[in-house]
Amino acid sequence: MISILTPAFNESENLPALYQRLAAAMSALGVDWEWLIVDDHSRDDTFAIVRGLVAADPRVRGLRLAHNSGSHVAIMCALHHVEGDAAVLLAADLQDPPEFLSALIEPWRAGAQVVWAVRRQHPGDRTHRGFAALYYWIMRKPVGMSEIPATGADFFLIDRVVIDAFRQSRERNTSVFALISWLGFRQAQIEYDKQPRASGRSGWTLARKITLVIDSITAFSDFPLRWCLYAGTGLIALGIVTGLIGLVTLPSLRAGLLFIVGLMVGLSGLQLAALAIIGQYVYRALDEARGRPAWVIEASAGAVKPAQAAVE
Repeated sequence: MISILTPAFNESENLPALYQRLAAAMSALGVDWEWLIVDDHSRDDTFAIVRGLVAADPRVRGLRLAHNSGSHVAIMCALHHVEGDAAVLLAADLQDPPEFLSALIEPWRAGAQVVWAVRRQHPGDRTHRGFAALYYWIMRKPVGMSEIPATGADFFLIDRVVIDAFRQSRERNTSVFALISWLGFRQAQIEYDKQPRASGRSGWTLARKITLVIDSITAFSDFPLRWCLYAGTGLIALGIVTGLIGLVTLPSLRAGLLFIVGLMVGLSGLQLAALAIIGQYVYRALDEARGRPAWVIEASAGAVKPAQAAVE
């Protein structure tokens, strides 16, 4: 059985159309399937639409989170509730075509345990594309996760063994995609064209993007701390050189003082930046140590086990 999981935030307009296309695509494949929709505490009637889909088709199940937690938390929640032999992440906005599921399933049947759908092109604006390119460059180069697709992947299939391994991680502040890549297993990539959003506005704000970058880096690498050490060492060396130059060129005292003041300001900025970076690591360690639930389920629709429908 194939489990399709979909995080949804204010997607009441898109879910009915997505269901029609998904049902047709899975019928053509001739495989058993289920669809788990996690409503990320939408402000519209998304969960009412989910209840309607559940009533019309028992293969559909729904969960509603008690507060807006972000798409990655919604995906984590879904991966802890799916029951299939493989799970496929499918966006609610129809940017990832359901008809492409057959192309994902084929490498899985051939032995791949993680199948990434890699974007050939992205319909977003230049700023969005630039941000995405920078993020994936950071993850592949400084962080060292070279198996993450260079152009990004919002669409993937993972085998049951990967789902079970994913469930062993209790991290809260992380990227689902980075964690799956870090887990390893046999990974494959196929290309697809990401489509424009069907309707509505994306909840993927700049603040959430920045949070994802920080979570992804701090969860898998200490390179910001190492860069602070390198920069600090470089500034110490520059200070020594500046002092020696000042001793040799005392007549130009005014220029030397101005240079030293600039150096002190730069060093102060570096210290503040280093403290902020250390603070991010310390805060995330504190957040993990608190042991608060990563998500809280407010309501469920469909055949969700009582123990799973409670606070995780």
